[in-house]
Amino acid sequence: MYGDAVVFDGLHGRVAVVTGANHGIGAATARLLAANGARVLLSSLRVIDAEDAGTPAEYRHNRARSASEVVAAIVAAGGEAAAVEADLRDPETPARLFNAAEAAFGPVEILINNATGWQRQDTFKPVATDQFGRGLTGVSVESATLPLEVDGRGSALMIAEFAQRHVARGASWGRIVGLTSGGPLGFPSEVSYGAGKAALVNYAMSAALELAEYGITSNVVYPPVTDTGWVTDAVRAFVAHSPEHFHVAQPDEVADVIVYLCSDAARLITANVIQLR
Repeated sequence: MYGDAVVFDGLHGRVAVVTGANHGIGAATARLLAANGARVLLSSLRVIDAEDAGTPAEYRHNRARSASEVVAAIVAAGGEAAAVEADLRDPETPARLFNAAEAAFGPVEILINNATGWQRQDTFKPVATDQFGRGLTGVSVESATLPLEVDGRGSALMIAEFAQRHVARGASWGRIVGLTSGGPLGFPSEVSYGAGKAALVNYAMSAALELAEYGITSNVVYPPVTDTGWVTDAVRAFVAHSPEHFHVAQPDEVADVIVYLCSDAARLITANVIQLR
């Protein structure tokens, strides 16, 4: 199965939930976990984005897909996977996802908080486009609420559900990995997205410190510019001339790091935000 996949120890038979797994980094992570013998529940929500001159149609297409194609590819390669469409804005979603995973595969041992409420770049400035020609909207109730509900509160409630069930069954091995972007100085031109991710990081670090005694590690991966369909020639030119960005990554490259953090080899790694370049 998956002859070219990276091999990580300690994942065979583990049960994982990956949110935002219908495309991009989430899909790549689900595939790699399955390639290493994990049984994976893929969660996603199809999003219909408005057309935008600075964003390729491929990206809008990817975000509007279900996770069925990813599941089919995993199963065809000999892996075990199932998919549930779910909205992390709904506080009942975490219990629903964990119940589905347990019914299909057993207790969840790995949680990947990859889903995002991002829909469009927002800003405090009176400008209509960013440096890549993508449309900008002013910060509003909607633009500020979605990332905080999904990236922030959604990841917190997923961690809470994971921890509650883990402790209740007396488990001693668990992995949590979140995905972030932006940073301590914010995220200009994507200010609400950055705020949602900042909340995710804080929840993940608290989980690392509070849940270590139960055998759970919790880390966050900060990917470089990653081509999930949104990268244009303008973005590539920016990366090529940026002193802070080294290359445009592929989703599989980021998945390698995420799945490594879930492996036995990473058992001493927790409470870290690992920035990839």
